[in-house]
Amino acid sequence: MNDSKENFNITEGAKVTLDIKVLVGIIMGIVSIAGIWFTLTTHISNLELEMLRLQDQVKLNTEFRIKWPRGEMGSLPDDIKQDLKLEYLLQDVKLLEELVKELEIDNAKK
Repeated sequence: MNDSKENFNITEGAKVTLDIKVLVGIIMGIVSIAGIWFTLTTHISNLELEMLRLQDQVKLNTEFRIKWPRGEMGSLPDDIKQDLKLEYLLQDVKLLEELVKELEIDNAKK
């Protein structure tokens, strides 16, 4: 038994015989492994792209969450209308205060 292991040599001229079923099985196995490899790499690439998109959305959401209350990202049209109404009311209040002061001065003179 030891003698057969020592005499086992493979040379360039050695011939290998395979049954066609075994050869087809080996080829199919290689094709299957290649298909699985490409499927996995495509899936990983898609997941990485989705992760980048989500990170960008989180960044934009964080920026919006901080800047919107400060008014750094604009206002809603309703807010603009409300601000204009408040400005007009403030002007009316100032005018009424001036009129009240004038009336107080006129009453004090009489």
